[in-house]
Amino acid sequence: MRNAPSSILIVDHEQGARSDLADCLMERGYTVATTSPGDEARSLLGRQRFDILLAEVGPDGDAGLDLLRLAKAADPDLAVIMMAAYGSIVNAVECMKLGAVDYLLKPIKPDELCGRLQEILAHQIYPKSAYMDKAYRTGDQFESMIAQSASMQRVFEMIQDVAPMDTTILVTGETGTGKELAAKAIHSNSTRQNGPFVAVNCGAIPENLMESELFGYQKGAFTSAAETKKGRLELAHGGTLFLDEIGEISVRMQVDLLRVLENRAFYRVGGTQPLEANFRVIAATNRDLAAAVKAGRFREDLYYRMNVISLEMPPLRERKEDIPLLAEHFLLRYLHETGKKSIKISRGAMDEMMLHEWPGNVRELRNAVERAVVICKADRIRPEELPFYRPECAEPSFNGSLRQMEIAHITHVLNTHDWNMTRGARVLGIDRSTLYHKVKRYQITKTGA
Repeated sequence: MRNAPSSILIVDHEQGARSDLADCLMERGYTVATTSPGDEARSLLGRQRFDILLAEVGPDGDAGLDLLRLAKAADPDLAVIMMAAYGSIVNAVECMKLGAVDYLLKPIKPDELCGRLQEILAHQIYPKSAYMDKAYRTGDQFESMIAQSASMQRVFEMIQDVAPMDTTILVTGETGTGKELAAKAIHSNSTRQNGPFVAVNCGAIPENLMESELFGYQKGAFTSAAETKKGRLELAHGGTLFLDEIGEISVRMQVDLLRVLENRAFYRVGGTQPLEANFRVIAATNRDLAAAVKAGRFREDLYYRMNVISLEMPPLRERKEDIPLLAEHFLLRYLHETGKKSIKISRGAMDEMMLHEWPGNVRELRNAVERAVVICKADRIRPEELPFYRPECAEPSFNGSLRQMEIAHITHVLNTHDWNMTRGARVLGIDRSTLYHKVKRYQITKTGA
């Protein structure tokens, strides 16, 4: 099904019908509560949130319609499916007017119902996280880094601990994890917060320009030096110098940088007067600098100078509980920028986000939400508007036994989704433990049945 099982409330006056339907849905991974019409049903809706309500219209229709009105008034986003023993056009029309998403006749066919439930849940609005307001308050302090995960809370605590010191810090982590935001947060919470924050992307500056870019130059230092220019080191005076992608600088420039850190002074290119290196250094890298030292690509003495304190940014795939917060944060940002209004993220889209591995981390998520907002034509973002969404491939025809057909179907789905068991279980409409059991029982392998 999904990472968090969808919850369903069944309201029916027949206990046997309730139990049979509940058993069927629980087998497919749903969380189910059941009750008879009346006060208990109203009480349950009042004290507990459900994703879907399956409610009986009832013999006279009034009780079912009253419950529908109450449910939609309490939670306008609640999906309600009405069930009736006998078809009535008048009742069906009235139910739809009151906000029901479907009107089904008994006896309910489980497979048809589950298909309808998946369709409804995929396009249902994903609820706003209860942590959002708290996360925004935290984000105000940490340069809009939105998070509720334990790993990011440890990052925030470390930022608070090291920010008041003037120590050199090395921020590590994969591309897109927010290393520059962490550096800005350290600066913003430091004693240098009123000074400049000067960022240098070491990987983007050509080697032949790096020296003049960092150190500046005197007028006449070289042919095109028509006037004196301050370098990034000088511009960072009294503040913080952020050296991004520090692992990309040449060995020669590593020597020059080490000299600056040791002597706390530097010269412009062509200059003769020393300038004070009055700035804090924060470096960042997505490389393994210790391995680079062993390979002779990075100076060991500079590495230890940079790595006085190390701050590691966790990848997004290891803190997936932050994805809904971040997605909603970026959604609000891009709605404001594009001038669009009232777009929400559907449950189906959020399920795809939770299943995706995010090799590009938070930057990839930000770009995915921006793209979805731009191309979205309805009131909610659907799975197919996400750049990494893969529609299900058509399955081959099959004429074997039912057991062989099930094995072929499971094998096809798992191969289509690179043997991601969570995604495969969701597509198959079963929970992961059931899928693991079937794979073991049928001895299904990656090479086939």
